[in-house]
Amino acid sequence: MSSAETLASLDYSILQQCMHCGMCLPACPTYDATKVEQHSPRGRISLMRAIADGQLTPTRAFGEEISYCLGCLACETACPAGVDYTHLFETARAEVERAGALANPFRTIVRFLSLKFLFTRPRLLRWVGRLLWLYQVSGGQALLRGLGLVRLLPGRLRELEPMTPEIQKKFSPQLIQPLEKPKGPIRFRVALLTGCVQDLAFSDINRDTADVLLANGCEVVTPPVQPCCGSLHAHNGDPETAEGLARKMIDLLDPFSVDAVITNAAGCGSHLKNYGRLLRADPGYAKKAEEWDRKVKDIHEWLVEIGFRAPHSETRQKVTYHEACHLCHGQKITKQPRKILRAIPGLELVELTESTWCCGSAGIYNITQPETAAALRERKVGHIQSTGAGAVATSNPGCHLQIATGLRLKKSNIRATQPVTLLAQAYRKEKIDL
Repeated sequence: MSSAETLASLDYSILQQCMHCGMCLPACPTYDATKVEQHSPRGRISLMRAIADGQLTPTRAFGEEISYCLGCLACETACPAGVDYTHLFETARAEVERAGALANPFRTIVRFLSLKFLFTRPRLLRWVGRLLWLYQVSGGQALLRGLGLVRLLPGRLRELEPMTPEIQKKFSPQLIQPLEKPKGPIRFRVALLTGCVQDLAFSDINRDTADVLLANGCEVVTPPVQPCCGSLHAHNGDPETAEGLARKMIDLLDPFSVDAVITNAAGCGSHLKNYGRLLRADPGYAKKAEEWDRKVKDIHEWLVEIGFRAPHSETRQKVTYHEACHLCHGQKITKQPRKILRAIPGLELVELTESTWCCGSAGIYNITQPETAAALRERKVGHIQSTGAGAVATSNPGCHLQIATGLRLKKSNIRATQPVTLLAQAYRKEKIDL
């Protein structure tokens, strides 16, 4: 049973939440860049309402406007009326796809191969990741860049090549056992989600996450083959596939069997906490999905909730923190990552100007809207460089890759990392000191 909605069938009260007060305008990166009303949340909601009322149809212009939206959800934080823009945004994108407003043969093939095929088959995704790893370690990528052959690639591929993630030698199942227990008393039993891009490019951070959980008395369950959580699909107008992946995830990890389901990717976490809404019309999964929503915890959220142990060893470094949009705006988690960073002895946390401003990654936004994404990346990297920090921590693979790319293009020595990695390193240093 599908709960997919169109704007015409959407609960009208959600559209009526918007008072058109304009409080969202200064918070919206696309409005800030253009000062055009339709590029603001208020303007987009007006278009959605006109379509729901039958005054407009979902044309190509509407599709392009919704595609131009980052989906960063900064408007939700700014909104005094509590507009559920997440729901409106996802429904609008689904409406665009249903109407075929942006359809063309090339786009249809790419969407099928990526969303419908590759990101619904975790083993195949890892196989593609392994090919990319071989291309990188064999020197193929370095040769392509060194000889300047990148400029010979088609325009869009030429723009995307610098953003190619560095694939890890070992993926999560090679680093994390299906069941790992802490050396001391077991306080909690948790499931660890390893993600898609996170599994290929940041499996070491998944290992860091497992180690931090173990150090705080958590028994960690990590299934070696996990489906995509469906966030890419929900955010890109394919709710039916998102629902199917949500069911697979719940079937794999019974939420009633663990104290928490841990995610360390902000974009995934924001979506994972909405399985209840996604599957509310499915009598076989509605109750399980409600329990799932209660159990899903971002790693920073969970550590602070259980009272994590502050490390004893000193780590002298200056770090700044970029807030991933779907962590601070989507999940309203802002204090917890800072609390973890400040708990590490010797670490100096320098606040980042516009820390909650989108870096331009926004899922696949840097692919679909490269110019705007690049401008936002430059803005973010400029603020990071002005802090004088040696590292910038963030909490989402997309942000991590976007910022790391920007720093590399600037030939900066600032490294991108994550709070959970810094905490894991501090815990490991204790063992060396002992």
